[in-house]
Amino acid sequence: MNLLITGGAGFIGSNFVEYMSKKYNYKLIILDKLTYAGSLKNLEGINYHRFIKGDINNFDLVYEICKSENIDVIINFAAETHVDNSIKNPNNFIQTNINGTFTLLEVVKELNIKLFHISTDEVYGSLEKEIADESYPYIPNSPYSASKASSDLLVRSYIKTYGIEAIVTNCSNNFGPKQHEEKLIPTIIKNAINKNPIPIYGDGKNIRDWLYVKDHCKAIDLLLHKGKWQEKYNIGADNLKTNIEITNKICDILNEIRPIDIDYKSLITFVKDRPGHDFRYAVDSSKLKKLGWEIENSFEEKLRETILWYLEKFK
Repeated sequence: MNLLITGGAGFIGSNFVEYMSKKYNYKLIILDKLTYAGSLKNLEGINYHRFIKGDINNFDLVYEICKSENIDVIINFAAETHVDNSIKNPNNFIQTNINGTFTLLEVVKELNIKLFHISTDEVYGSLEKEIADESYPYIPNSPYSASKASSDLLVRSYIKTYGIEAIVTNCSNNFGPKQHEEKLIPTIIKNAINKNPIPIYGDGKNIRDWLYVKDHCKAIDLLLHKGKWQEKYNIGADNLKTNIEITNKICDILNEIRPIDIDYKSLITFVKDRPGHDFRYAVDSSKLKKLGWEIENSFEEKLRETILWYLEKFK
């Protein structure tokens, strides 16, 4: 199988390239714009066929890659993802997440190939007690989630109107090695080991479902081979934690494996909440689990592994 992996130098994309390169002898072509969130360092030591620096908005480039490399499936990780950045500068999110997906869809339609589109649980909005299955309405509350919701709906429209073969996945909060430092878990670790204040929005009670990136990669692999095209699937870990729970757990692990002269928890600092901060995300992954997907190992074990990776990076 020949795969074009867009955003393959980013956090989830590079983990996926590594996972697939170890499991299959597929031709893996990586297309990445190498913005601040993508880095060739994420691909060091990984066996892949070719890297191309470029923008998914460039129709001619994407078309030529897909045609010359006989691409079977485009797997689209390319996205602007940081909510805070979307509040400050939404334009980049519109250009990459909406217009970029449109460009990929046009290529897919022209060449009659497949698209595997990676999206987020944030499209379902802030939930109270519900859990969102694939039929749950889209209620995005930030420019980021609105741009991803728009891209999902574009994919749906091309499935319905042009009959393209595509899968949309909506995943919960990922964590693990190679994540950009702007995200919550790397921010906590970096600030803690430098004895800087650990900033937590509001009262820290916002709830997220935490999915280990390698479990996410396994889910994509399963759906790529056994999923039903022209369908959408939620990918969640059933691992709901408040932000303050995550922070305290990281501090506990750091106190154990890298003790200093203070309790890391003393660095926790509550800061002004961000605008439109969603309270709770939760997705129902029953549809995916019916195909045989399951989470392996405990959350704490994966969190500990992640912390050790960042301690090595930040030393």
